[in-house]
Amino acid sequence: MRISDDRYSRDRLRLDIAIHFIRHEARTHTIRQWTGLTDDRIRKLYRSYLHGGGVQVTRHRGKSPQQSSYFLRTARVRQEAAVLASVCCLLGMLKVSGGAPARLAPGIGRAASLCQAYEAYCAMLTEPVITFEHAVLLIVALSHGSELALQGCHECGALLVADALALQPPHCLVCAGEGLRAVPRRPGSH
Repeated sequence: MRISDDRYSRDRLRLDIAIHFIRHEARTHTIRQWTGLTDDRIRKLYRSYLHGGGVQVTRHRGKSPQQSSYFLRTARVRQEAAVLASVCCLLGMLKVSGGAPARLAPGIGRAASLCQAYEAYCAMLTEPVITFEHAVLLIVALSHGSELALQGCHECGALLVADALALQPPHCLVCAGEGLRAVPRRPGSH
């Protein structure tokens, strides 16, 4: 009987995680990839527990975000990506080390940590700009390390999400701003 109890617990955990993903507006493909549930089961979960139950959840269609460069576009997104990556490091999802990063394979245990990290990130910010789908992309990209990498600021050591192929050492926003102010002015400029 113990085997069936373990199976029930594992199935229950998959369903609970899938509901968390749905509430975070994850696409069906992402939910399937991280929980192992079928598309049909995910749609039934949505209809049974969330659709029409007073909770407004948007179901996104199409492909999940795939451009890692999104996290390097603006100062705000770079800063929020660093916050989310820091939370993931604290939860043990990502490691800050000099060696090759360990590839993150989607799984039910990691999915629970991903939800916890994203919820903590959202709780820290008043209006977060990184969606759950982008958070999934960030974590996977950082774990692969081919496009994005966790690095320390060249000046102060603050944790940053940086371009893995950049030739220049990364700087946090504060240190980059200080460096801009230290540039001598040309004569006649105000």
